[in-house]
Amino acid sequence: MRSASTASTTHPSDLTAKARIRDAALASFGADGFDATSVRSIAEAARVSAALVIHHFGSKYALREACDAYVLEVMAAGEEQLDDDLLGTMNAWLAQPERFKTVFDYVARTLSEPSDLGARLFHRLVARTEAMIAAGVARGEMRASSDPHMQALLLALHGLAPLVLRHHIGHLLGNDALGPAVVQRMTVPTLELYTHGLYTTNAYLDAATATVAPLDTRGST
Repeated sequence: MRSASTASTTHPSDLTAKARIRDAALASFGADGFDATSVRSIAEAARVSAALVIHHFGSKYALREACDAYVLEVMAAGEEQLDDDLLGTMNAWLAQPERFKTVFDYVARTLSEPSDLGARLFHRLVARTEAMIAAGVARGEMRASSDPHMQALLLALHGLAPLVLRHHIGHLLGNDALGPAVVQRMTVPTLELYTHGLYTTNAYLDAATATVAPLDTRGST
């Protein structure tokens, strides 16, 4: 398996033509979206002919599938290094934004467009987050929720926000949302929120508990 560091630090001149095509497609799909990207533009970015792109991958759709598989491979390598903590993996990558920028852009675009990879990544993230919380509850480090699955979903959304909303966050703060300065600034307030919570009273929780119909695990009332 290709490691996350190798995937992101290999110089383009050292890659095979097929790998250059994949990396060019990864960058183009991430920056412009799948529909707006042409095989010709990918070929130009990879410094090959359009015919060679088709020779290696068959079609633009098959090339996107190759990009999907590559992103999953990179993420899996990172998970192995960080004890299967996908949120932890992504947060660690956020501390090195330029190293993983292409993958970040691709994942952010994928999550905002209808795609098989986007659905798989999101479901995988929520499932792993739920498992992480369950382990934390078992160790006595985290509080149990009345709805563990929804708790994991909300936490996953929070973890994805800097990735999906990076341009808006960067505009608001005057820095790249994936840059070290913003990531470091987020760290303590995030831990304050998770450790101490927000409200100093149970009034809102008690009112909501009394008035909101309980939901079962399938989301029906």
